[in-house]
Amino acid sequence: MPRPPTAAQRRVIDAADPVTGRLRGTEAQLAALVRHGLAFRHPRPPHDHFLTPAGHRTREETPAEAASTAPEAASRLAPEPPAPDTGVFAARVGGEEDTGPATAASRAREVHSAWQGLLELRRMTNRDGDTDRPCAWERTHLVRAAALALEAAGHAPAGPRGTDGYRVRATPQPEAVAVHAPDDATLVACAATLEKAGWQVGEHTDPRTRTRYLLASPRRA
Repeated sequence: MPRPPTAAQRRVIDAADPVTGRLRGTEAQLAALVRHGLAFRHPRPPHDHFLTPAGHRTREETPAEAASTAPEAASRLAPEPPAPDTGVFAARVGGEEDTGPATAASRAREVHSAWQGLLELRRMTNRDGDTDRPCAWERTHLVRAAALALEAAGHAPAGPRGTDGYRVRATPQPEAVAVHAPDDATLVACAATLEKAGWQVGEHTDPRTRTRYLLASPRRA
């Protein structure tokens, strides 16, 4: 069983960029994280260090993060409580409180920056440098990755009552999320956005409620 990171290493992990996982620390700290499989050194200059998927999971093993995420085994139609405001960027999955028009401009800048950071992470971590295909980080953060793609494309998330925008939820299926929308036009638009962002998308109908929803998975090739 691998040893947990030291307090100093943990501070480096916690301070990593929330989207790209870029790390800052001493050479000894970064080398130790690489040895533990929590970070990797990018082969191209300036040879920065980034969290691996295991490093991202370690970063999230905090009380705040544990309380803000729903279990991955939740039903595809089960509600997922939105994350509380922890001061760290989080894509809106639908169901969050409206922050109001006063923060709309700053939110748009944050979303744009996060999306550009994710594209850069794809470029750096996909073996062929492909930015049109999801990367490992997205496969371990399915709900947030899909929500970021939707929000970055201008789609509006559902409000607290969940009836006026998209909602992204975990499913029992490996590497798949469910996307719900208030009408067919929005559902079709969300499907087009996710496909353009590198996701495989299929439309399904819930056998109990007869409501239509999308099942989306990150494309591998």
